[in-house]
Amino acid sequence: MKNRTSISPLLFLLTIVIFAACSNSNQFGQKVNEPFSGNKYESSNRFFRSVGKGDSRDENVAKSKADLQAKAELAKQVNTNVKAVADQYLMETEVNNASEINDKFQSLTREVTNTSISDLRKIGEEKYYDAEKDKYTVYIAYEIKKNAMFRFLKKQARTDKRISDAERETIEEIIDQELEKLED
Repeated sequence: MKNRTSISPLLFLLTIVIFAACSNSNQFGQKVNEPFSGNKYESSNRFFRSVGKGDSRDENVAKSKADLQAKAELAKQVNTNVKAVADQYLMETEVNNASEINDKFQSLTREVTNTSISDLRKIGEEKYYDAEKDKYTVYIAYEIKKNAMFRFLKKQARTDKRISDAERETIEEIIDQELEKLED
């Protein structure tokens, strides 16, 4: 009988430890599945894609926040991609005024993305209303075809008066190489 009472508290303690370990197995919290997640909404070798999320008590403000966030993310992707392309091109080729061309190419890209992102397509929009919190949540997903963006950049380079003919030629060559990669 004495053996039985000493095992019972030990068994009880072991049960508590197991339950505690199981309850802490998800230390980050519950996983949330938001709209527009997955490969279909991520950038690829053919598209720049982004998703924005906006929360507000006002439906229009929530939509504007989501729209702004998605477009800002696209602009970052375009700028980062173009910077990498220009850097790689200028490292591979020996151009006397490489830093100047790089600066003008970056400036052209920023100007294009700040004024208008060409061929921007909304690929999804979802709106939710939480009555308990009296709040709207809006998700917006956009995409841009990379080849359309590079063609637009090329067109802008041709019309920019601040770029010399030699710099324009180099910028067009960089863009042509990227367009060839996209077509392969």
